[in-house]
Amino acid sequence: MERRRKITLLDIVLIVLLTGACVWLFHRIRVELNYRWNWSVIPQYLFRYDPEKGYFVPNLLMKGFFTTLKLSVWATVFATLLGSVMALFRLSRSLFKRMIGRTYVELVRNMPPLVLVFILYFFISDQILSLLGIEEFLRSLSPSMQKLLTWCFSTPAQFPVFASGLFTLVLYEGAYITEIIRAGIQSIDRGQWEASSAMGLSWWQQMRHVIVPQATVRILPSLAGQLISTIKDSAIVSVISIQELTFQGMELMAATYLTFEVWITITALYFIVTFGCSLGVRRMELSLRRY
Repeated sequence: MERRRKITLLDIVLIVLLTGACVWLFHRIRVELNYRWNWSVIPQYLFRYDPEKGYFVPNLLMKGFFTTLKLSVWATVFATLLGSVMALFRLSRSLFKRMIGRTYVELVRNMPPLVLVFILYFFISDQILSLLGIEEFLRSLSPSMQKLLTWCFSTPAQFPVFASGLFTLVLYEGAYITEIIRAGIQSIDRGQWEASSAMGLSWWQQMRHVIVPQATVRILPSLAGQLISTIKDSAIVSVISIQELTFQGMELMAATYLTFEVWITITALYFIVTFGCSLGVRRMELSLRRY
């Protein structure tokens, strides 16, 4: 049975200090800065009533929130695929593949993400996608296909910049996922390799039937934690005008001057999704420990 934790004197002191800091901060905002709170206008920027449809639809902040979710989910999916390939490259017997995997990891992990965003934005959006005529192709699609594209990714007009931001997140998060998968595979006991090799299995058969199933249990919690990191890192793409949550918050703050209300709301939205993921990761870790 787990022992119940007792509240210590240190806990009481920390609670008092935290409460005092919050009171002092509120005093500074309310009295010293003479800031007038206006929470009543925030709900209309979350949802608005559409008289044509007859129900509430997402407004600026919720649109940005959904864009953040789409960026995070797709970035995690593609980054996991990229990380899996690069992890296998790093563990390959081929020197050339190991060099590719290590160069990718070291280059991306030691580059500021803001620099990576601008490099890929001006290279992909302005050069490659424009050269291929992706935006014109997307505009030529049927309305139903454009609606599906908007629901899954972005509007045709915003797709080039959305793709640039997505590619940036995939490259950046993929480097960390590469190391997570590589470390998970290398953590498997050497005896597993020797035993499967003695059974006459090839390297790919060893990975598929013996090593990867065991490594998956060890790397899943870390991969889930990387999803949380991706959600937070997605805010960096606001600098290239992707209309995700942070960008919409900056636009709304500039228009309404509701600095604290807007950013507290944005913080709450980020916290809801990241804390929900954290609880899911915790439950998954507890479930994996039973096996």
